[in-house]
Amino acid sequence: MTELRFEGRVAIITGAGGGLGRSHALELARRGAQILVNDLGGALDGSGSSVTAAQHVVDEITALGGVAAPNHDSVSTPEGGQAIVQAAIDAFGRVDVLVNNAGILRDKAFHKMDTAMIDSVIDVHLKGAFYVGQPAFRLMREQGYGRIVNTSSASGLFGNFGQANYGAAKAGLAGLTRVLALEGAGHGIKVNAIAPIASTRMTQDILGELAVRVSPDSVSPLVAYLAHEECSVNGHVYSVAGGRIARILVAETEGVVLAENTPEAIVAQLGVIDELTADGFHEPLSLDDETTIIAKALAEVS
Repeated sequence: MTELRFEGRVAIITGAGGGLGRSHALELARRGAQILVNDLGGALDGSGSSVTAAQHVVDEITALGGVAAPNHDSVSTPEGGQAIVQAAIDAFGRVDVLVNNAGILRDKAFHKMDTAMIDSVIDVHLKGAFYVGQPAFRLMREQGYGRIVNTSSASGLFGNFGQANYGAAKAGLAGLTRVLALEGAGHGIKVNAIAPIASTRMTQDILGELAVRVSPDSVSPLVAYLAHEECSVNGHVYSVAGGRIARILVAETEGVVLAENTPEAIVAQLGVIDELTADGFHEPLSLDDETTIIAKALAEVS
C-alpha cells in the first residue's frame, strides 16, 4: 500500500509539547506535514507556563529533517485559539489539519470539586476545542478541505470515579465531533475523535503493568490516518491503545411503544426497554435519523 504522506499539508497540534501530542507531531512530521507545535508549557493541573516544551519538539522535528514552528498560546480563551490558528497561517500559509489534544487534570470526588476545578478543565478540553476549532473550521470551509481529530476519553464515554469535570468535557468532545462532522461534510471536512489510553504524565500513576504496552506512539498511527486526505470515515470515535483500535458506538435498544404511558407500565416493561440484542438496536447517525426511528416505531402501533 502507498505510504500516507502529508507534503503540502499544515497541521496544528495542541498540547504537543509532550506525551500524545508530541508523538502525533513527530508522526505527521515524519510523513511530510508542516507542524505548528502548540503547548503552553504548564503543569499537569494547567498552572504555570514555559516556552521550552514546544520548542523542544520543534527541535526534534527539525533534527528529523521536518518543518515546524512553536506556539505558546493558551487554548482556553477565544483570543488564544485565534492566535494559534493565526500563528499557523503566519508560519505556513494555511491550515489543513487540527488535532485537539491539549488537556489538564484536576481530579476530585464530585462532592469535593470546587468551581475552579470544573471551569479550568472544561475551559481547556472542551472550550479549547471550540476556540481553536472555530477559526480553523472557517478556514477549512473556505478552502474546501480539512481534517479535525478531537481527543475524547473513556472517562467521559464510560465513566471514571473522581473525574466528573474531565469526563463531562470529554463526553462533550464526542458530541462536538458528531455535529462538526455533519456541518463539515459538504465542504470537504471530516471530523473524528479518539479515546486513547496511553502512558503519559497524566496516566503514569494509574495504568500499572499496562503502561509498558500502551506507549503514546501506538496511538499516533490512527491520528495520522484520520488526519489524512485518504480518511474515509466521518463522525466516528475510536478507542485506541497499544495498537488495538475499536470503534465506539452510540446506540439505542429497539425499545417499546407503551400502550399505556405510565410510570407503572415503564416498571413492567423495563427489561424489554433495556434489552440489547445482536440485531435489536439502532445506531442513529444524526438527530434526523433518531426522529425517523421514533416516527417509524410510533407509526407501527398507530
